[in-house]
Amino acid sequence: MSRRTILIAVSAIVAALAITATILWMNGEPYSETVSKCQKALVAQTKAGGEGKPDACKDVKQDDYDEIVVSNVIDGMSKKDRDMLDYYDNGTIDGSIG
Repeated sequence: MSRRTILIAVSAIVAALAITATILWMNGEPYSETVSKCQKALVAQTKAGGEGKPDACKDVKQDDYDEIVVSNVIDGMSKKDRDMLDYYDNGTIDGSIG
């Protein structure tokens, strides 16, 4: 075999691998969809009384998972308990916040 034949064969293999990797990457699930599935699984698990991290959340980053958990906790609270601005401010600088 000549050097040129080997170079052509190696180039063809590399090109085929690059095309295959690109196709696999493009067909992968977007991260936002993974997060959405995790959120739905967590809501369903909470309603069923389950605990722990659902399998649908295994590919979600820990920070994002923590935000989903906190969001679900807040969504489960009564409207009264959600009021984070529980004070009165009359709009002047007279110490009315309290």
